Amino acid sequence: MTELSAGMQAPAINSRDQDGNAISLDQFSGKTVVLYFYPKDDTPGCTAEACDFRDNHQNLIAKGIVVLGVSVDDEQSHKKFISKHSLPFPLLADTDHKIVNDYGVWVEKNMYGKKYMGVNRRTFIIDENGLIKDVIKKVDTKNASAQVLELLSV
Repeated sequence: MTELSAGMQAPAINSRDQDGNAISLDQFSGKTVVLYFYPKDDTPGCTAEACDFRDNHQNLIAKGIVVLGVSVDDEQSHKKFISKHSLPFPLLADTDHKIVNDYGVWVEKNMYGKKYMGVNRRTFIIDENGLIKDVIKKVDTKNASAQVLELLSV
C-alpha cells in the first residue's frame, strides 16, 4: 500500500465509538478532523497523548477541530479508558483492523527482539473536504495538540 501523505483523499471510516455509535468520516464534512492512532488504551504514552488532547479540547473545538482517537481495542476498553481519564472525544474501536490497515499504521514492530504486529502511533489532520492536510509521524505524546495547532497555524 502507498503511504498516505498530504493532498491525498483520506480513506473512508465506518466504525463504532465507545458507546456503540456509528461514526463515519463523512459526518464531519466541513470540519477539520484530527484522527490520531495509538497502540493501546491506558498505557503510559497513549494516556499522555489522550490527556493532552483532553486538556486542550476546548481550544481545539473553538477552532473548529474534531478529535477522534483510533486503536484496535474494543468498545468496552475504550469506555473504561474514557471514564478513567474523562476524555471528551470519541474513541473508535477498530477490532477488525480495517482503519489501521487503510491508514497504513498496522505494522510489524520489534521489542526486545520479538516481532509482532501493532499500531504505529500517527496523527492525520484531515481538512474540511476530506483531504489529508498533514501527517504527524513523530508524535510528541505530551504535546500532541500543540503539534496539531502548530501545523494548522491556528
